Amino acid sequence: MTALAKLARLIRSKNAGPFELTFDIMFDDLATYERVKRSGAISREVVAARYRLPADQVRFFYCDPALAIKASIPRPFFQGDLRDSDGHGGQQYAPLMDIEIP
Repeated sequence: MTALAKLARLIRSKNAGPFELTFDIMFDDLATYERVKRSGAISREVVAARYRLPADQVRFFYCDPALAIKASIPRPFFQGDLRDSDGHGGQQYAPLMDIEIP
């Protein structure tokens, strides 16, 4: 088992408008991307569990040409709300980093 953060070239989060966050998990090579994809360790349900959301609130897909996995979720508070602690959404990726990949 290897933590996702050790396999991915980049794991990032960012705003996808004022009401959503999007996550990009990118890989350097096809073999590593396919390993992670085939493992099933990252899915809509896994992302939902990490962010304590129902799975139907997660948009999730594999982007084979870019060797990337993408997911989008609703922001807990809309961008600019007084309770919003991350206006750019750039610090929300951390729960994905320690997903174990067989």
